[in-house]
Amino acid sequence: MTQKTRSRSRAARLALLVAVPALALTTACGGAADSSGGGVASVSNAPSTDQSKDGADAAKGGAAKGKSAFYDAQMKFVQCMRKKITKDYPDPKLSGYLDWTKIDALQEEMGNDVGKGGRGGACAPEMQKAMQLEPPRDTQKDYESMLAHAKCMRANGVSKFTNPKLQDGNVIPGGDANPTSPETNPESPTYKQASQACKDKLLDGLDGMQ
Repeated sequence: MTQKTRSRSRAARLALLVAVPALALTTACGGAADSSGGGVASVSNAPSTDQSKDGADAAKGGAAKGKSAFYDAQMKFVQCMRKKITKDYPDPKLSGYLDWTKIDALQEEMGNDVGKGGRGGACAPEMQKAMQLEPPRDTQKDYESMLAHAKCMRANGVSKFTNPKLQDGNVIPGGDANPTSPETNPESPTYKQASQACKDKLLDGLDGMQ
């Protein structure tokens, strides 16, 4: 995948990612991340994960219903994409999130036809419905997942990969400290190998965020 194609893929991925209220999506390329790269961000300002009444309701089955509705809505989006764009559009994962490993492969073949709700926004309404039904995310867990991923990337040779940050109750993804003038090369063998080695550090729904 060329750097231009990879950039298109990431842009399409961010456009298609279901809404993540706890994340600062506008800085998903890492522009506001800790520029030290090697530092470890503190979780001291992370919001509490105590769910109180909402947690009790979830334990009684509310969360399961939410996940089921999210999956069903995402499946309708997938079916729309198969009907209007390509029959090869992949199923969502059991979690309801899209399978970006497979979508990236399609993106390489078809370009932006598979991004942003399909060519001409053909499936944008279905995409938006799925976005609205994503279950609430845990800010603390998302932060810890991104932090583990950033540390893994550095341990595997991408030394300038920065940590995520907690800011005003949001998670700002890490990655390249200066995306407008990149200091890392996603096309390099080292970066690709690190990405493969570290991909399982990211929770579902955080694919491509950093």
